[in-house]
Formats: sequence, C-alpha cells, structure tokens
Amino acid sequence: MRRFKLHAPFAPAGDQPRAIAQLAEALTPPDSKATLIGVTGSGKTMTMAGVIEKLQRPTLVITHNKSLAAQLYREFCEFFPENAVEYFISYYDYYQPEAYVPVTDTYIEKEASINDEIDRLRLRATASLLEREDVIIVASVSCIYGLGSPESYRDAVLILTKNSKLARDEVLAKLLRMQYANNAMLEPGTFRTRGDVLEIFPPYSNEPYRIEFFGNEIEKMYRFNLLTGKKDEELRRVVIYPAKHFITTPARLETAIAEIRRELEERLDYFRSVNKLLEAERLRKRTLFDIEMLSLTGYCNGIENYSRILAGRPPGSRPECLIDYFPPNKLIIIDESHVTIPQIGGMYEGDRSRKQTLVDHGFRLPSALDNRPLNFAEFEKLARNVLFVSATPAEYELTHSDVHVEQIVRPTGLLDPEIEVHPSEGQIDHLILEIRKRVQANERVLVTTLTKKMAEELADYLANAGIKVTYMHSEISALERLEILRDLRKGVYDVLVGINLLREGLDLPEVSLVAILDADKEGFLRSQRSLIQTMGRAARNANGKVILYADTITEAMRGAIEETQRRRRLQQEFNERHGITPQTVRKEIRDYVERERSNYERQWQVAESGLEQFDRAKFPSEEAWRKAVHKEMLKAARELQFERAALLRDLIYGEDG
Repeated sequence: MRRFKLHAPFAPAGDQPRAIAQLAEALTPPDSKATLIGVTGSGKTMTMAGVIEKLQRPTLVITHNKSLAAQLYREFCEFFPENAVEYFISYYDYYQPEAYVPVTDTYIEKEASINDEIDRLRLRATASLLEREDVIIVASVSCIYGLGSPESYRDAVLILTKNSKLARDEVLAKLLRMQYANNAMLEPGTFRTRGDVLEIFPPYSNEPYRIEFFGNEIEKMYRFNLLTGKKDEELRRVVIYPAKHFITTPARLETAIAEIRRELEERLDYFRSVNKLLEAERLRKRTLFDIEMLSLTGYCNGIENYSRILAGRPPGSRPECLIDYFPPNKLIIIDESHVTIPQIGGMYEGDRSRKQTLVDHGFRLPSALDNRPLNFAEFEKLARNVLFVSATPAEYELTHSDVHVEQIVRPTGLLDPEIEVHPSEGQIDHLILEIRKRVQANERVLVTTLTKKMAEELADYLANAGIKVTYMHSEISALERLEILRDLRKGVYDVLVGINLLREGLDLPEVSLVAILDADKEGFLRSQRSLIQTMGRAARNANGKVILYADTITEAMRGAIEETQRRRRLQQEFNERHGITPQTVRKEIRDYVERERSNYERQWQVAESGLEQFDRAKFPSEEAWRKAVHKEMLKAARELQFERAALLRDLIYGEDG
C-alpha cells in the first residue's frame, strides 16, 4: 500500500503540532469523533493534512460549497503530490430539476448543462478508490446523492492483459455494457475499431488507449496521442472503468425491466381505480418509452429514477453514494461543519417534496422516490470516524464529539482583528474614508450587507465615488465567484461587496478591513456565529480591522466581540512569550482550481515540442535555417503530423512576414 506522505514548505507551528497529535490520538478508534475549533488563518487545512498522514486512512473531505471545495482540493494536491487527491462536486453548470406545479398545471422538464471536465474528475475519483487506498477526495454535499452501486461498478471493470486470449467482439460487447459509445470521432467515453485495432478513450483519462489484436489474442497495448497518433507508452496491463456510474449487468437489467413493468401495472390500476385517467396515460407513455430505451441501449434519460430497481434494492432502502465506494476504515472530515451539517440534513426533505408531487400526478413511478440523497440518520450511520472542523462549531458537533481541540495561535503570529463599532449615521462617508486608507496601502476591503439590492446599490455608489468595486451574491455562478476573488487579490478591484458569501473559508490575505453594515439587525446573517466568521476574513493581514456599523450593541455583537478579544489576548501572550512579530500571509495568487488542460491544448503543446532546435541562432546562415525547417516540415507531413508541419510552415512564413 502506498502511504500518505505530507509535503509542506514549513513544519507545523503555533497550535498545529499539539492539535495534530491530540486529534490523531482521539480519532484512532474506528467509531470516534472529534472537533477542531480553529480560528480563521490558523492553518486548519495543514492540521487536517497532518491528521491524515498520522492515521493513514482513505479520507473524504466534505464542505458546503464549490468555491471552498476547489480551494481545499488545490491545497491538498500541494500537500500530497505523491498520493491520489480527487475532486467530487455536482457536475451541473446549470440544473433545473424535473418538477410539476399542480396549481397552474405546469410541468417543468429536467434541464441541465453538464460540465464534462467535472464529470471526468468524478469518474476519476471513484476509479482511484478502486485502484488504491491512499486517496483523499474533496467533495461538496453532492456526495450524499445516489451514485449507483459500487459492486456493479466494480464488477463492470474491464481488465486487459498483453498476450491474453480474448475475442475483440467480446471486448466490444463489454464496452457497450459499460456505457461507452461507438464513435468514429474518438472522444472521452467512446471507442472505435479499425480492423484488428481497438481504440478506447476513458472519460476519466487524458489519453486514449490503442489495443491491437492478432486473432483472439491481445498483441500490443499502448497509450497514444489523439492528435498525432504517436505512441506514448507501451503497456502490459490496462484497466478500463465504466463511462458512467449507473451500470448494470444484462441479467440484472432484464430483471429490472420486468420489475418496472410490474410496478407500472400496479400504478396504472391505482390511477384507474380513482378515475385519474390522464395521470395513468401520462405514466404509461413515459415509462414504456424508458423501458424501450433501457432494452435497446441499457440507458435512458432519467435512469437515476430507476436506480433502486436497477440495483436490486428493496423499496424504501437508502441509495448508495460516494461514501459506499470507500473502505470501512475511512476518515470523514467535515469542513466548516456549522454550515455543512445543516446542509446535509436539509437535502432529503426538499428532494422528497418535489418528487412526491411528480409521483402523485403520473410523471414518475413511486420507485423514483428512492432516488434521493441520504437522510441525516443514514448519513450518521455511514459517518463513523469523523473530524468536525470549524471556527464556530454548532451544538451538534460539540455534543457528538469525544474530544474538542482548540487551535487559536496562528503559525504566522497574526492576531484576530481589532474591532470598532461606529454609528450608522454617516456610515457610507465614513466607510469611503476607510476604504481610501486601504487603497493607499495597497490593501483590500470586504463589505457585507443584508440584501442583494443593497449590495448592488452600494457597489454602484462606491463605483461612482471612483472606487474599484464589485459585488458578489448567490446568483453569480461558482466560476464567476472564483474569478472575482482572484481579481480582488490581484487589485483589479479594491472592494468586494457581498451578503452571505464572504464568511467561511475565503483565503484573502490582502484584505485588511471588513465592514459589516447593519450589524445590530438581529437574525441569521448577524448571529454571533456569522459575525465571528465574517470578522475572521480580516485575520490574515497584520493590519486587520473590523468595523461594525450599528446604533446598539446586540447580544450577538457582544458575544462575537468578547470571543474575538479573548482569542486576541491568547495570541498576544503567545507572541510575547516566543518573541514573534505578526506577519501578513504571503500567498501566490492563482485560480483555486487550475483546470486540467484539455486534450486539444495538451496535444498542441506536444506538437510544438522540439521546435527549440530551430532557433535561428543555432544555424550559420538564414538559408541553412530555412532548409532545415523545410526538411523537418516535409518529414512531419509524411508522418501525418500535420499540426507540427503547420507550425514549422508558420516559422518560415513568419520570417517572411
């Protein structure tokens, strides 16, 4: 077994060494739970990585939004370059679930835009879990949704070995059952045949495989470059995983279709008995069409609605999800648990309500209700060995943990921010003056409001005052949010106005001021926990300061101020004892998710490789250089490397131009 090996530029410091040791000891028993209470900027991710290295267990890290998941994925990739770090979030760029509104008799068809890159990362995550044990998967709450049976997925794996006896047609039939499509234009999730040569492009891979048969024997296997056709690496063994997570065997499919027909007849009898003839006819047409597609292709749109039947599970049983792909000794880390735990608990009821309406009105069979996320009790049964991580854990985490470990002292020596309360009268003029001070110091500002309209209007007002500002709220897509945060750090903007998205997990060391408008308006956004989280955004800068604009001091404000001041005192005492001077975090600015290069871009880089040999300075004369480039261009064309030939041609034309 490969071991987890942590690579970090610095050794654990501050409270990290103590926290790692205590948590690793507490989580050693397989049913234990612990809570890490770590202030913002104290290096909680480093502590998590240290615990993973100590325990040496496959780990699932769950967080509550895609932006934070992307940030954690990036950090764990850097900490564990020798291990499998994977990313598992919802693959929808846009998702409108299937729904029916009885009041207006409006049916809303499922509409979705799938991000192929994220789909590939999801497939790679499950493939890694089958291949090895040194796996860390960073996931959003989508990991509790039904994913298909891990047993069926594992049984569907195709293993090819050089010189083994295996008929080509047998391999093709298996690929079709694994949801690969036969396509002359080879692309991820497809295969194509050319005589005795089979080419397969797994959707989770960057490169396709070429399998050469001699009769019923596999003669050669290798990876190859899709654009140039050039061999990259000869292989003795190739493992192909399914193209989709919902996989079933022919025998299981036949049984499932019979079960779908039986359930359909029962449901039709019910609708007819209560004189719901429209619902009966609607259900009959839709289900028979799905049955036909399943019989012909083994797949249909909305196949997940039949997942319980296809998996052979009894009615009412829980769906199998990503957690089921992990071995029993897994560790589950729930980041920002005070937000993530309620999110996990709330998924089931919303999904159930929508689907029940579809079932009642003949759009789906009752078995569709079993295509659902886990309810909270089911999640608790699966999550046995858990580390809760939060700066402000809720009552659930504290009462369900065997050990609570505080991590208050930061490795950088940074203190929690100073807090100032300012009356609301003249607050915008005061805010503008404070912003200008930060702009002169090349620092950034976060401003939080209570409503989207207020955020937009304030951003417009500040822009008219000559301030580089933008706003962020829930209607801005996940990718746009990442771009906004990156641009804020780069200085494209000096101020970011938001509502509830500027709380947990944002790593913005350039931010030295957090301004909270209407801090005395009690409610969820101005609770003690929310205020502590929001104020923590200024804790990564040595000049960190928080201004609360309020006319009264609420209990939530008082609690947040007192807790922040308590932490600040402990941090100051530690710094004085050890002679530490606080330093602002210096962190390279880059995207939270560096999207893996597309095959096309990567192949162009391959085509371009080697052109450095045609540097003009290496040739005695221009004529000698032209002859060499021309000769190589013709050679590339003869070898069908047309992209490389085109690049060589452009070298000459560029010189002419």
